[in-house]
Amino acid sequence: MSGQRSGHDAGFFERVFQVVRRVPPGKVVTYGGVARTLGQPHAARTVGWALRGLPAGTDVPWYRVVGAAGKVMLGSEYGGQVQRAQLEAEGVQFDAQGRIDLARFGWEGLAWLAVEMDGLLRLDPMPPDEAQPPASR
Repeated sequence: MSGQRSGHDAGFFERVFQVVRRVPPGKVVTYGGVARTLGQPHAARTVGWALRGLPAGTDVPWYRVVGAAGKVMLGSEYGGQVQRAQLEAEGVQFDAQGRIDLARFGWEGLAWLAVEMDGLLRLDPMPPDEAQPPASR
């Protein structure tokens, strides 16, 4: 990919897509949460750049990624309307100020998401009393 920013390469973008693909319907994550999961806590904007470049019809549920305050952060009004409509169709609710309650709709899976180093992601293990196993389907 050309035009990469902040020294991140296409590999970083692909890892962003891998994380976002794991967010279940009806849940959201923040740009910063994705960045922290990838071990790049200051790369929230780069996560946004990665998602902004996705083609139409992608299998990456980009609309499940929101700003730290639980708000849709797309630059265009149309894009924000599309994102909100997608989330509402999955059962995500917005308050009168257009915010999502992250305590209710935020995905806790970022806390346990990890794969082998040659896989894509790596997290420091959480203390056992804080670990959240993935929900079974």
